[in-house]
Amino acid sequence: MLLVCGSGASSGFMAANIRKAASARGMDVSVVARSESEIESYIDEIDVLMAGPHLAYIMDEVDELAEANPDLKVILMRKDYYATLDGEAALDHMLEEVGEA
Repeated sequence: MLLVCGSGASSGFMAANIRKAASARGMDVSVVARSESEIESYIDEIDVLMAGPHLAYIMDEVDELAEANPDLKVILMRKDYYATLDGEAALDHMLEEVGEA
């Protein structure tokens, strides 16, 4: 999974919190945080892309990039859990979106 935000800082904290939540559930989840400018570099290597809610304005562009990887699930994170860096809620949202909840 790749998490992206504007500069990569807040997504780094969120990625750590998602890893902790997944580990507590016995799940093996790889979560990497990057800035939104790096999406294109990783688009072919990931199966889930979660973007910070403040990046809603680039989602059309991200969806176009994702067309090259038909197995990729693109998710816009919700403001409520992103604001508090709630890894449990983010993991739940991701699992919902990929149909594993």
